[in-house]
Amino acid sequence: MATIIKTSQKQDVLDYLDRNGSITQRQATRDLGVMRLASRINDLRNEGYDIETEMIPVRSRRGQVHVALYRIKATRSDTL
Repeated sequence: MATIIKTSQKQDVLDYLDRNGSITQRQATRDLGVMRLASRINDLRNEGYDIETEMIPVRSRRGQVHVALYRIKATRSDTL
């Protein structure tokens, strides 16, 4: 029987940022099952993580739209 390790969505987002450097809502939904990325980013910011937001253009069925791209600038231990 396989062991299942359950982590919080906050930790999943933080791990994704550490591995990939950035994340969008689409990536969070597709790769992590996180539907409210902005809320998890806010939680991480409240815990002291330095995360920046950049609005990037993407193509959609309705033309060009802008979505938030989140990048971690510093981890909590870097700022202490």
